[in-house]
Amino acid sequence: MVPDPDQVRLQFRAALEAGAAPPLPYWTRIWPAAEALAAFVTERPELVAGKDVLELAAGLGLPGLAAARFARQVTLSDYLPEAVTLLQENAGLQPGAPVQVRLLDWNALPADLHPEVLLLSDINYDPAAFTQLQQVLLRFLSQGTTILLATPERLMARRFVESILSDCRYQETRRINDTPVTLMVLERPHA
Repeated sequence: MVPDPDQVRLQFRAALEAGAAPPLPYWTRIWPAAEALAAFVTERPELVAGKDVLELAAGLGLPGLAAARFARQVTLSDYLPEAVTLLQENAGLQPGAPVQVRLLDWNALPADLHPEVLLLSDINYDPAAFTQLQQVLLRFLSQGTTILLATPERLMARRFVESILSDCRYQETRRINDTPVTLMVLERPHA
């Protein structure tokens, strides 16, 4: 389920007129990276089969919902309450699927969060967040989590992508609606 764009615009304008500075509603659409990651998970179910999966910054949750067909448990999360509400509605469209929804902000993740697989799509769009994102990736990689990352090819994100290549075990590029999207499987070798 995708929110009504006109309703999103009205709510955003109303917040601005009230003097609030709401975050841009990036979560309200399905981005090419999310489509690519959902397709990748569907084509490579062994990456998530029988595992505990977390999708951070899920937006509408397409990759996580695709993973729910194969995973033991999927947690869809976002830091915005509006996104979490819609994630709950989308999870409800798959009755019986092993999906839970949580309000999570990657700037303050709980210490007890230990997924086997982490899904991330189109998360590296704000250079101001790259340092924190690298810390999030390092945290999960150091605890043995496999990270499936889908990112559109953006010049401003090049250094971020280069910084994680040493942990990349697989990489491919797909075109979704004329947007090149790089898919990466990130893992640390087991000691």
